[in-house]
Amino acid sequence: MQNMDVKNTVSTLLKDGFILVFNQDKLNVVKTAEALINAGVNNMEVTCRINKPLEKIARLSRALPDFVVGAASLIDFPEMLSVYNKANPEDPQPTVDQVVDAGASYIVSAGNFSDESYEKFAGTVAIIPGCSTPTEILAQFSRGANLCKVFPAKQLGGPAYIKAVDPAIHKTISLVPTGGTNAANIPDYINAEILVLGGSFSMIEKPVMQKIIDRQDYDLLSAQLTKVKQLIDKLRAEKWPDIDFASAPVEQVSRVTGRNFNLN
Repeated sequence: MQNMDVKNTVSTLLKDGFILVFNQDKLNVVKTAEALINAGVNNMEVTCRINKPLEKIARLSRALPDFVVGAASLIDFPEMLSVYNKANPEDPQPTVDQVVDAGASYIVSAGNFSDESYEKFAGTVAIIPGCSTPTEILAQFSRGANLCKVFPAKQLGGPAYIKAVDPAIHKTISLVPTGGTNAANIPDYINAEILVLGGSFSMIEKPVMQKIIDRQDYDLLSAQLTKVKQLIDKLRAEKWPDIDFASAPVEQVSRVTGRNFNLN
């Protein structure tokens, strides 16, 4: 499968300002991606906590070759992966190598990535490790991470935690808070200088989400996702009036915000 290069992947994430976590087995992965495209978002991460994630990643990569596909919830340590897969032989979790081969252009984990993955993929696949301390953020970035996922963001303290941690990392690394993101706290996250937010279908009100699932209503899904995208766009434009995120190159975003994306 053809993978998008790292710079184009990071550029797409910055343009979008949002990463949807696809964790809903009752929705069609391709139609969900098309709903995102209609909402102005051109990426999505497929979590490996759903059924047959490798098949979904491959199907999405084939159907929408210009769409930026991510793989998430990866277990990047052989011993742990072996334990999980022995307990779940009917639907084993794929390795990092397998999701990249299937077409993933960025990889995400709830925890850190291994040194082996950095040696193999840094510079060729965008890497977004899960981190919860300044030490993890600094160490993973030093190994080659392009952005660092803060997870579980809500339980760690949400926007207040971001504001506390950011000075410790010298406001240099772009953080992606994931877990508990919603319309109520998005303004606080962007005020804390967050460029890209991670969120799942829980951002949509439960009755509306249930209607989307029951009716397989991807137009309604797109309308809900459009609200999220428009909110992020509005708030980022107010926070960084010198950046047009729809067209700004990564270098400009880096220069204005001070964030480094490990692209050199």
